[in-house]
Amino acid sequence: MRVVSPDYIFSLKPEELETAALELFRYQYQENALYRAYTDALRIQPGRVTSLLEIPYLPIQFFKSHSVVCGQFEPQLIFESSGTTQTVNSRHLVKDAAVYTRSFMTAFEQFYGPVTDYVVVGLLPSYLERQHSSLVRMVQEMIVRSGHKESGFYLYEHDTLYQQLQALEARQQKVLLIGVTFGLLDFAEKYTLSLQHTIVMETGGMKGRREEWTRDEVHAFLKERLGVTVVHAEYGMTELLSQAYSLGQGYFETPAWMKVLLRDENDPFQLTAGKGSGVMNVIDLANIYSCAFIATEDIGKIHADGRFEVLGRLDNSALRGCSLMAV
Repeated sequence: MRVVSPDYIFSLKPEELETAALELFRYQYQENALYRAYTDALRIQPGRVTSLLEIPYLPIQFFKSHSVVCGQFEPQLIFESSGTTQTVNSRHLVKDAAVYTRSFMTAFEQFYGPVTDYVVVGLLPSYLERQHSSLVRMVQEMIVRSGHKESGFYLYEHDTLYQQLQALEARQQKVLLIGVTFGLLDFAEKYTLSLQHTIVMETGGMKGRREEWTRDEVHAFLKERLGVTVVHAEYGMTELLSQAYSLGQGYFETPAWMKVLLRDENDPFQLTAGKGSGVMNVIDLANIYSCAFIATEDIGKIHADGRFEVLGRLDNSALRGCSLMAV
């Protein structure tokens, strides 16, 4: 099937997503035993599914209790969610590491241009201290592909990072400073900068490391302390192989092979593809060999122009590394 080809997935036009999604749904129904059992339990007949709203979306909790895979394979990567010591972490078995790399690189360069234009600086304390983080894998690959000797990770070397950013700013070098939210806040509490050539991108995640702030509070503080006009953001998770990006104000856009729909909190099978608020279902066609149709626990809002916001999480959800902030 053409839909299992990365060349096909990553060259999609937005208007082609539904056709590709329906093809991938039928493929995954055949090849993913767990997804087939879930679909059958809902008494859904694949041959009668003709729209995105009729596709069954697998509850994300299954990644904690089952191997969500198509067929049998030895995974090239295993991603695990951060969670806490009291939670069971999700596990995503990745058949082909190249698909993940192609997904995040293609999407990033769609929104920001060639990664070689940037010095890539990762401020990811705690994530670097554990194994199997999809975020660390992504940033590590971007650091390598940037080709700049100044690119790299920082744990708690805030003074070194401060000096580095000042030096890069002095020579007007474009920089991507991508960091977990609490790491960026910790850094910005110690230093003030005027970053005219740096994109500051937060990835979510307070992880109980400090008092919860709203998104608006986080962004206002970072703008004041780091001297940027907007704070960018990345929306991704262990169970996905793609990311959405916000170029400011917390409004996210997806690449053509990814789409967010909303479900009613009280009726999980009542979906809408239009504007409004609800619990987010995500289509990620890069999830070729796991499940491309995920019912998340994030609450979101879709605007008339198709961009979406993440408003928080369902009350009964386990704590996760991403999207913990309420607005």
